[in-house]
Amino acid sequence: MGMKCVQCGTDNDLRDRTNNQGRCKNCNHPFVFEPSALTDTRFKFTDPFFAKAINDISANNTLYFTPEQLFYLLDRRLNAKAINAGGLIVGAILVTFVCGVASQGILVPIVALLFVIIGVLNSKKNQASNKFRRSSARFLQVFGIIIVIFGILASLASNSFLLFLFCVLLGMTSFYLGYRQLNRITNLSQSFLISQQQFQDWIERWTAINSTPKMLPTPQIESSTSTVNTEISAYSFDRAVICDNAAIAQLLIANNFHFENSCAVLSITGYPQSIFSTVLDMLRRNPELKVYALHDASPRGVELVRCLRTSPDWFLNTNVMIYDLGLLPRQIVSSRGVFIRNSEESAQQARQLPEEARRDLTPQEITWLESGNFVELECFSPQRIMRVANQGIAKSQVPDSGDSLVVIDDGGSYGGYVYTVETFG
Repeated sequence: MGMKCVQCGTDNDLRDRTNNQGRCKNCNHPFVFEPSALTDTRFKFTDPFFAKAINDISANNTLYFTPEQLFYLLDRRLNAKAINAGGLIVGAILVTFVCGVASQGILVPIVALLFVIIGVLNSKKNQASNKFRRSSARFLQVFGIIIVIFGILASLASNSFLLFLFCVLLGMTSFYLGYRQLNRITNLSQSFLISQQQFQDWIERWTAINSTPKMLPTPQIESSTSTVNTEISAYSFDRAVICDNAAIAQLLIANNFHFENSCAVLSITGYPQSIFSTVLDMLRRNPELKVYALHDASPRGVELVRCLRTSPDWFLNTNVMIYDLGLLPRQIVSSRGVFIRNSEESAQQARQLPEEARRDLTPQEITWLESGNFVELECFSPQRIMRVANQGIAKSQVPDSGDSLVVIDDGGSYGGYVYTVETFG
């Protein structure tokens, strides 16, 4: 198996890599991964594969990204490789089925039933992406029609009413299962193909040899505060993006989102700690302030807006307008390919949501959360997260110009207004 060097682009086959002790024969740059040494075919990938993932998540090395964003991307791509390999097996079974129809009708029910079972299992596979499960569900529908057609032909050829009855029932069942699964896929959770320990091992091995200047470290708690010039602190921002996750706030700041939009970026957890109190005081002084909430689709995330408008530490008893950019459970429906996770801990947190947070959610959203489902912002690329925040700020300037921003709370006893968006970018 050949592998190109990420340093000079020279192609090295297995003999070259072996003879050079795992280094490039041209520039002597070490290879990090050796696919031939792995027994699990799901994780047989090359240095260029890993480098391309880093290049893509950083938009050609122009945007900072979090390790978790790279984790999601790698899991999705390795999953796709495993599924493509499985597709060859499915194709072989299809050939067997066609041959069976052409030769002996008795093979039809056996192979057809096996094929339907495989389709059902694939459409429910936790580690499979929604795209793959959707394709498997559609396959069940198409294959159900094929079973009926070819079953009728085979039963006529063999003059067997039992074969005809079996194929019709099996075909209708396959079509129904595919239809039902298509309607359930949006709410199905997924599990990771790779583990966090595997990912950490890959990252440590990669960074020991290759640089990753755009990968952000874990946000650190700073022990000291920075002194802000009094002239600067007297100024107030007109806009602020508040995140429920310090990693997302760090991502926006690292990519100069605050400069490009002339806004403050903070997290509900107090990031960046060194200037947090000063910036928050500056925000409170502005009666024209607009706040944009950016959060996970989780019990903790959907509580962010309630916390901002009811907490005395934030904007209680003010006329501040709050725009909920998401991520909200309702936005998951319109966002295909979203990685939905599930945990009992999340389900328990959802059941404990206060009434103030529940009143902004639909019954379907509450059910979705109480089932333990949640989606992290970091499953999206830096580009998409920044695009959503940019669009939210732009649309908030003219909220009546379209249906993207909807009032969900007129402030009540808390003052101010709360808007939400119906889609996530």
